[in-house]
This record gives sequence, structure tokens and C-alpha cells, in this order.
Amino acid sequence: MPFVHIQVAGAHIGSPEKQQLQKQATGFMVDIMRKRPEVTAVLVDVAEPGSWTVGGEPVPVAAHLDVKVTRGTNTHEEKARFVAAVAAMFREVLGPDLPIATYVVVDEIEADAWGYDGVTQEERRLLRAQAAAAQAARAAA
Repeated sequence: MPFVHIQVAGAHIGSPEKQQLQKQATGFMVDIMRKRPEVTAVLVDVAEPGSWTVGGEPVPVAAHLDVKVTRGTNTHEEKARFVAAVAAMFREVLGPDLPIATYVVVDEIEADAWGYDGVTQEERRLLRAQAAAAQAARAAA
């Protein structure tokens, strides 16, 4: 159930670029981070040209991705692959002028601190465990 927030700035960013970022970010969440696409949400915000600075100086194009996932559901290797894939995606979609200060952040949130559809991730885990135990008891009977 990840929430991916992408922020970009640049004069040439329109709907095609936003859709490409959304589609590729969703694909990375599924293929690299092992998340379900039907509960992966991606928001792309576009900042006004000139509103993004690095080192106090305006940059012509910029990007940042912040994703929230449940703590402990991804390995160090998966997170490293994700960061590398997003960096490559940004360069592909936004061009080679991206500053080195183009960040990708994986926020790991405790399972009892977030959820969707009114149920925390911890509650979902407990419900799955109870269902599995009940099924095992029926099978043993």
C-alpha cells in the first residue's frame, strides 16, 4: 500500500511526462518493491519554474520522490535497486540537466501507524494470521 509522492520542476513538464512518471513509479513499486498495484497511489506535483533551488541557485529542472512503505517489508537490496531505478527514470523523463541533489526517499512507517480503507497494516497482518490459523485448524480436523 505504498504512497508515492513525486515533485518535479521544469518548463517542459506536462501531462505526458506526469503519466510516464506515474506509470514507471508504479511499475518499480510492483517489480522491485513487491507491492500490489491496486493499492499503489502515485501523486505528481509540478512546481513553478524557478521555484526550486539547489545551493541557493535556481535550477532549470528538478525532481524528488518520497515513498511511504511499511517498515520491514523491503530488503536493503530492494531499496537500493529502487533508488537507482528512480534516478534513471528521472534522467530519462526529465533529461540530463537534473542536479546531483535529486533525492529519492523511502520512508518506512510502522505497520500500526498507517493503513488504508480504515484498517491499519498491523490489523491486516493480524487478520491474515487469524484466518490462516483458522484454516489450519479446519484442515487438521
